Amino acid sequence: MMMFNWSRRAACLDLDPELFFPISAEGPSQSQVEQAKHVCAGCPVREPCLEYALDTRQAYGVWGGTDPVQRRELSLTLAHQK
Repeated sequence: MMMFNWSRRAACLDLDPELFFPISAEGPSQSQVEQAKHVCAGCPVREPCLEYALDTRQAYGVWGGTDPVQRRELSLTLAHQK
């Protein structure tokens, strides 16, 4: 697995990756998404993580404190600013 320098300082590094990749964003999985976002909220590398997710178009999981819907919206906003 390829690691980026910033990822070595991630708050999620020693956590179960399944927390950040719930089955869905609805129902019982919603609490899992919120837990993952809570971890991201205090992460020292939240911004580079989000940049990575946007640059590589990560369609699943919580990255940089955002879920897939939030990243799609953010990508659209950024595209319109260019």
